[in-house]
Amino acid sequence: MAHGIIWWIIVGLIAGWAAGKIMKGGGYGVVADILLGIVGGIVGGWVVSLLGFGAGGMIWSILVAILGAVILIWITRLIKREV
Repeated sequence: MAHGIIWWIIVGLIAGWAAGKIMKGGGYGVVADILLGIVGGIVGGWVVSLLGFGAGGMIWSILVAILGAVILIWITRLIKREV
């Protein structure tokens, strides 16, 4: 279990950077996007494993983490606009 979480954190670092590039405009900066990528990677990995799509290799892991990070950045930007 711990090994999987560490993997998703490492992948999340990459995903946060990529998601920050995908979600241009009004960003939080590189550091915050990477932190959101780590959380998005963990959440994305957890959700995908719950759906039964846990395996798939490094590319799959990075894509899942990028998707999770993009969604998380999008949600945080929506909340930021509302406040």
